[in-house]
Amino acid sequence: MRKKLSKIRDCPRRGLSLKVLVTGGAGFIGSEFVRQAVKRDCPRRGLSLIVVDKLTYAGDLKRLEEVKGKYKFYKDDICDKKRIESIFKTEKPESIVHFAAETHVDRSIQDASPFVETNVKGTQILLDASRKYKIKKFIQISTDEIYGEIANGEFNENSLIKPNSPYAASKAAADLLVRSYIRTYNFPAIIIRPCNNYGPWQYPEKLIPLAIMKILKGGKVPVYAKGKNVREWLYVEDCARGILKVLEKGRLGEIYNIGSNQEKQNIEVVRNLLRVLHTDEARIEFVKDRPGHDVRYKLNWRKITKETGWKPLVGFSKGIRETVNWYIANLPWLEAKGG
Repeated sequence: MRKKLSKIRDCPRRGLSLKVLVTGGAGFIGSEFVRQAVKRDCPRRGLSLIVVDKLTYAGDLKRLEEVKGKYKFYKDDICDKKRIESIFKTEKPESIVHFAAETHVDRSIQDASPFVETNVKGTQILLDASRKYKIKKFIQISTDEIYGEIANGEFNENSLIKPNSPYAASKAAADLLVRSYIRTYNFPAIIIRPCNNYGPWQYPEKLIPLAIMKILKGGKVPVYAKGKNVREWLYVEDCARGILKVLEKGRLGEIYNIGSNQEKQNIEVVRNLLRVLHTDEARIEFVKDRPGHDVRYKLNWRKITKETGWKPLVGFSKGIRETVNWYIANLPWLEAKGG
């Protein structure tokens, strides 16, 4: 009996709501969260997962094949108020983890409308449904890009937000909506701001999978300007673990940064990939910089470690090797997505 009690006490899901609705659960980070949530099963503490995803170009149920049958799925748009309210009424979720978003900066520069529609209006519809059906915890997945750029030092959770792209502005607007609901309605929300994620299953419009695809297909890797822009890189498995930790232990009304201290210039990232794939820098093609390109992001993430015990486990070198090996093993998927 003592062993059984100990097992339950140590269960990583202790304290989690039992029924969790995940928006964007067929996306890159959302699907990793779903896979981890399903696998981290414990006696008497199993999560019931509901995934809502519109399945746009960046969504794919293949990401969830290994946990098929262990979650309930709705192919719906978070901007469809009637459908969202119907799902809430039917499923009665206790917690929401909100990943669903338009996320690619370049696309937002070409046309900001879908970003405002999904990232702002969609979030507002979810907030209203959550209030109506009295959910216990709403996790807003944001981004470090809402802080803007920083030449030196790092952003903490109290830093001013100064978004510099339509994408970042739409996510900042969503964060502000969440904050307003916390203040106005005493709404039970938490905001999470991760740094740049990478890893298996990422759609090849982002730097790392795009570069891998170009290298594997014998093409040139496009790098903006001279590739000096600095990003903080976080392996997707670590990010999803952090979100689970915040879902379990995070304080309502708070903001948590999720970082890694793994800072790399974009050109360094590409050179790492070239080395891992045994090719040379002749494969690099410097292209015209995109408008408003932020120079550097860097997060102070001590708060999440102090309050939940989370810290990243996968270093950049290991993460890059794992990522490259995954894409090589899953080249048909990569080619189908990247053309």
